Amino acid sequence: MIAQAARDRMLSMTSTVGFSEMQVFVAVVMEESFTAAADRLETDKARVSRIVQRIEEKLGARLLNRSTRRLSVTEVGRDYFERASSILAAAEAAQAAVAQQSQEPQGRLKVTATPEFGTTRVDNWIAAYLSKWPKVTVEAVYSIRFVDIIHEGIDVAIRIGTLQDSDLSARKLGEITYGLYAAPEYLKESAELRTVDDLKRHDLITKTSSGRASWTLVNGQATEKVSQTPRCALDNIVAAKNLTVSGLGVAQLPRFMAEPHVAEGTLVRVLPGWASIPMPVHAVFASTRYMDPKVRGFVDLCRDAFGDGSDASLA
Repeated sequence: MIAQAARDRMLSMTSTVGFSEMQVFVAVVMEESFTAAADRLETDKARVSRIVQRIEEKLGARLLNRSTRRLSVTEVGRDYFERASSILAAAEAAQAAVAQQSQEPQGRLKVTATPEFGTTRVDNWIAAYLSKWPKVTVEAVYSIRFVDIIHEGIDVAIRIGTLQDSDLSARKLGEITYGLYAAPEYLKESAELRTVDDLKRHDLITKTSSGRASWTLVNGQATEKVSQTPRCALDNIVAAKNLTVSGLGVAQLPRFMAEPHVAEGTLVRVLPGWASIPMPVHAVFASTRYMDPKVRGFVDLCRDAFGDGSDASLA
């Protein structure tokens, strides 16, 4: 542990570090790279390096360990990072409070979603959002991992499925509904498909990591389980849709993704009424006493997309 005297000295001198200098140091720690931080701040690596060195000189403490291969944060650097991040967050909150009075979204909005839902739906919402509010910019992070929105500075996370208990706030946007689909060419050359049991005689295309199809299909009060080895198992629903359109088998797909192909005649819905239960879609954001206008504007737009018909096939 660093000595308390050294810690107190560092904190007492924090006021000598400029606000923009804090932003640079926080960016370097978050990006784990001078080069990446410079790109994020739209400046050059040399300037970022000089600023960090100047902060260390002001504080009289080494904040970063540098090597040719990697950057690491010292213990005192980690403590400074946490406090600087809090100061910057408080400043951003103050700016947001002022912006709220004008009720016009402005500033940067950072959004996260899964790559599949992000590129098939959230992209459209972002485009509409940017068109509606000229004073905002958007940074989107599409990732399969569970993103910690607090520590990674995310304003809104679009999440599908049941939410975990947390101190975060959430607003339900709508639901994704599913259906079973196949290409017309596949159905012409395959066995009869009138009941769920007939799926045993068909090639299945599934989104699964286990290499085995495991569907629980419901139709009103009736429930049927499908468990068999698929012809093709993928970890990406867009890829599953593409192979289904190619005529390789039957897949369970989100309706918003499949119905445009039904309209084109490249897919047919089979066993109508049978599908997995709908999955809720939520916008998740930090719990605060007020909602930043940029967050409110985006969440409202996403919710309206489910209700105004543009995403009606999800509901």
